[in-house]
Amino acid sequence: MKLKVACQLVYESLENAPLILMLRPQNGLEQQIIEENYNLSPNLSIAEYKDSYGNLCQRVITPIGKLTIETLAIAEVKNELDIDFEAGFVPVENLPNEAIIYLLPSRYCESDKLYSLATEIVRDLPLGYAQVDAIRQWVKDNIHFEYGRSSSSSSAYDVSLSKTGVCRDFTHLCMALCRSLSIPARMVVGYLHELKPMDLHAWFEAYVGDKWYVFDATQDTPKGNRVVIAHGRDANDVAFASQFGDMELLSMWVSVEELLSC
Repeated sequence: MKLKVACQLVYESLENAPLILMLRPQNGLEQQIIEENYNLSPNLSIAEYKDSYGNLCQRVITPIGKLTIETLAIAEVKNELDIDFEAGFVPVENLPNEAIIYLLPSRYCESDKLYSLATEIVRDLPLGYAQVDAIRQWVKDNIHFEYGRSSSSSSAYDVSLSKTGVCRDFTHLCMALCRSLSIPARMVVGYLHELKPMDLHAWFEAYVGDKWYVFDATQDTPKGNRVVIAHGRDANDVAFASQFGDMELLSMWVSVEELLSC
């Protein structure tokens, strides 16, 4: 499927302040970027770099007053997710070096506190993909999706107790449960076609069967048609904007549109 994805952010700043953005998708195994536009109003100098996870980051100094950021990309993406219940557990000693970091507890994923819950969920299931999918299904069935009940500081353990949250909370809990079973899991943020209500979205990938598989505990059925912007250990690594000064996000608009082939 070919998707046109767009985002607009409007900030009001009381000072010239550093702002780090993470809004540019890249070519990857499951997406090809065909066209891209990135505009700032007023026009500002942008310094771009790749972080330690390979995500594209843009550094700017905000003007005093309003700053509008508009991004647009056209991407060719997979219609369906890869699903393989035969994909097995990869022993830690056989994991690629870059996957090791996604085994460890992180700021929002206290995997060391969730082992008992994880083992209860997976019970006697085959090691690997089947366990991850059972975790995804358990979170889907037992955590209530609701805005305003969690905050930017809510962690996976908090959500396991409150049983409420939004996509980032569902994702943190799934990842922490996977990591407690020594299955690498990383957070992914980007766009999802037909997401309701439309917004930037968070899901996760787990490393089983010697590859990364996509899982999303907020959706009733597996859905492809995703455009990835960034991935990392948790929300701390994949924030679409990190501000270092006195500024306010006034508005945010997100759009995902299918482009029909001629």
